[in-house]
Amino acid sequence: MEINRTLLNNFYEELDERSRKALDSAVSKVAETKKRNGKVAVVTGSGPNLHEGVTTLIAELMDKGIVDGVTTSSAVINHEMSGALDRVKMCDAAQFGLDRSKMPRGNVFEFTDLSEEETDILRNEMLLDETLLQKGISAEGRMVIKAAGNMAYPLGLRTEKIAEEILTLSRLSGLPFETIAGWGCDRRTMLGMGARKGLPVLVTIPQMVGGGHVGLAVGDSIPVAERSKRIADMLAKSDVIIESAVALTQEIHDGPFETYTGHGIWSWWQGQPVYSLEKKTLIRFDLDENLRHAQDLQKESSMIQEAIDKGLPKTKISKIPFRMEMSAFARHEGSIPVIGDIGMIWPVFALRIADELGIKLDFISYKQETEEGRKMREWIVRNVKFLDREKMLQKFREWDAKR
Repeated sequence: MEINRTLLNNFYEELDERSRKALDSAVSKVAETKKRNGKVAVVTGSGPNLHEGVTTLIAELMDKGIVDGVTTSSAVINHEMSGALDRVKMCDAAQFGLDRSKMPRGNVFEFTDLSEEETDILRNEMLLDETLLQKGISAEGRMVIKAAGNMAYPLGLRTEKIAEEILTLSRLSGLPFETIAGWGCDRRTMLGMGARKGLPVLVTIPQMVGGGHVGLAVGDSIPVAERSKRIADMLAKSDVIIESAVALTQEIHDGPFETYTGHGIWSWWQGQPVYSLEKKTLIRFDLDENLRHAQDLQKESSMIQEAIDKGLPKTKISKIPFRMEMSAFARHEGSIPVIGDIGMIWPVFALRIADELGIKLDFISYKQETEEGRKMREWIVRNVKFLDREKMLQKFREWDAKR
């Protein structure tokens, strides 16, 4: 993929001055960390990270040795099991005689745009409603690129069915759902690249609800306590933690095994492994200007920490509608808030780090509203494939034979 450096420079210039300086600092911190063989973890949310090509870019950075571990949401796991993005035909469900009361808002029914070869793969795995598929081909509708799988027939249903199989394998093996799913996922997904490189990709506990039955299967695959310990281990080994358009990050800022801003004191007291964020770098890409405002209040007057020390309500004192992690992020001395559109921030960030480290990137994301962004999304639809069930099962058999 040829990189449009002029466009990426325009993205950089469109950020406000403080965000440009913060982004420069973030790039320097990551580059310095990788030059001394340190580790970088990324904490991603759902929606925008997929649509802006960020999850695909993170997979590329995992491949190139820049990112060493990822936490994400069950929704992202669902979508990556189906590819990342796919093209669907959105139709009025009334054309198919489906029960309107069971349809999504707007009485819409979606069909995944699949090749005949891809449809045959699904036919070999599950019973398809051939009549409904034929009706979908001739029905009126509009084509849209969306997060893959999800609500579209048949790929969304197939993903949920495979989730049940993966849960069974997780219970037999004691492995997280994400590990087993990754064995069959495309290498251009975070799940697939994590499996290929032996890097952890885990759903955080606040983000387990989502992705339909995939989320339930993820949650049931290993105990909550074990999931929390695995995430804590990843973060403990990381020198830099990057938060990308994610709403809930309790595992970072309020975790049961973290001692600096979290609740880890009692885990330590009882002899359990703990870690501290104190000397780590926290980078957050976010649209919410209040994140930076909260940090300003803390730096200028220590207002937030004083409110905590006195047991006073942070929201009333600061006049900011606080999210929990905003408070901890603002109080952390090594935090770097970069305010702006992740579709603009991530490609600039990734390319500058790669340039600093002398690494050639084979994929770059772009803001989806640009022409390059539209081409990028089409590229993902064509090239990032849904989970290969046979490959996944073969990898499981190989793993099981070595036990």
